[in-house]
Amino acid sequence: MNTQTIEVEIDASGQVHAVHPQVVIPAGPALLTLLEPRSDEAALLAQQALAQDWLRREEDEAWAHLQPGR
Repeated sequence: MNTQTIEVEIDASGQVHAVHPQVVIPAGPALLTLLEPRSDEAALLAQQALAQDWLRREEDEAWAHLQPGR
């Protein structure tokens, strides 16, 4: 048995599409491994550091002109 791994995305209707358009998905039996959805790891890692800056009084003062009614 010859095995091959092809990176795919499954759309909302259940259709399977190759991530790289030049790859042709052959017809026939296959195994499907579902992966966790990708997240922007860099954004998640930066979130805590940025939150410390965002919560400073100086930041509130710097952006106050964009917050009418404050």
